[in-house]
Amino acid sequence: MSENKTELKRSLGLIDATSLVAGSMIGSGIFIVTSAMARDIGSAGWLLVIWIVTGLITVAAALSYGELAGMMPNAGGQFVYIQRAYGRLISFLYGWTVFTVIQTGVIAAIAVTFANYAAIFFPVLDQTLFTVGTGFVFSYQKVLAIFSIILLTYINTKGVESGKKVQLIFTSAKLIALFALIILGLYVGLQTDVLSNNFANMWEASKTVVNPDGTITVTKLVGMAILGAAGATIINSLFSSDAWNNVTFIAGEIKEPKKNIPRSLFLGTLIVTVIYVLANLAYLALLPLQGIPVAGDISSSGIMFASNDRVGAAAASMIMGNIGVFVMAALIMVSTFGCNSGLILSGGRLFFAMAKDGLFFKQATELNKNQVPAKALWVQCIWACVLCVSGKFGDLLTYATFASLLFYILTILGVFILRVKEPNAERPYKAFGYPLVPAIYIIVTSAICLTLLIYDTFNTGLGLCIVALGIPVYYFVMNKKE
Repeated sequence: MSENKTELKRSLGLIDATSLVAGSMIGSGIFIVTSAMARDIGSAGWLLVIWIVTGLITVAAALSYGELAGMMPNAGGQFVYIQRAYGRLISFLYGWTVFTVIQTGVIAAIAVTFANYAAIFFPVLDQTLFTVGTGFVFSYQKVLAIFSIILLTYINTKGVESGKKVQLIFTSAKLIALFALIILGLYVGLQTDVLSNNFANMWEASKTVVNPDGTITVTKLVGMAILGAAGATIINSLFSSDAWNNVTFIAGEIKEPKKNIPRSLFLGTLIVTVIYVLANLAYLALLPLQGIPVAGDISSSGIMFASNDRVGAAAASMIMGNIGVFVMAALIMVSTFGCNSGLILSGGRLFFAMAKDGLFFKQATELNKNQVPAKALWVQCIWACVLCVSGKFGDLLTYATFASLLFYILTILGVFILRVKEPNAERPYKAFGYPLVPAIYIIVTSAICLTLLIYDTFNTGLGLCIVALGIPVYYFVMNKKE
């Protein structure tokens, strides 16, 4: 088989594609972000509403993406959709942002989270290898994080079948473990009055801030202030529900893509939405929503002030005692490892598609003997490892989340644009509820972006700057081609 073949092999079925959607979505966020959201909104009712709204708009986006995926069942997914609707510049800016921050930054962040939880079992990982100045610390944890990225990249270069098996095994394991946690959590929690207490004043919203001296300030929220707080904190649940679109990157390797990609998008996002809402219900059944920052026990800390925001670990401890910390650490390790497997598998295909269009390194168009874009995978691996070492990926992710939402809006808007530009194009699947469902997604997500611009101007502004930096890069690349 030729080393330079540039046609991908279609070998992934509906179950594999659905596994990739769900596996890429479920990382570490569901075990952590609820604490920050509880402090921001202070209401059990509004907390669940935010998670439900997150799920609904994610499923709505997935249903709308299905039309584009059916029209363009090629490797590259969202990059291809944006280019067809808007042209090369906007599609390059999307690919630029995904490569520099979104995909590689998420991979780095998840790898570091994996290593952090591994340190619970192997404390030696906390040891520092060396430091540079006062801001840079290189520990064994970072070595493990980098090794995990390299290992998963290597596995994925051995062929899509290898990546598929790893993805399916880890996605199945974490889904089973999550359902077990939810069932046990609800069983144990419903034997207490914790859930009824949390729901006693379920619509009374407030924002809780911890002051430098350890005291807390609680501000009641009413009217538009509730919507503003909800619109700002929903970024946490949206980030935890992101990466569902990664399956479109590998469209060139999915059997019957015109049918299986839309189905996998819907099934995967629906499964994860149900799990996330039930997980939060289990948290509310096990732990008081309110808490004390310096409490001596898990119950008194509540959801708001779970140690290091590890609400999942706190919930597991309420079920199983101290051993729950280790059980949850193991679950998060499985979850993050499986999540990165899917992200690494799919990300390389996006850069492969960009390279074929002349917008990425030319060598990334080459497939190895296993018919996978190995060079694209290794370029992604190198940059993700650099972000791991730099320790700045957390900041970059915060800046880029806003930009990511903007590209989602542009992509869904592309459904309307292509209906006008290409009315006779083949559409094996048409967006569910068109034009209402896609329009609702665009309106709701635009409102969230507007809220973020108002409440978090600095980070959203930097997100836009990262996107804008791609403009001179694009023209530099185009000039070199001429």
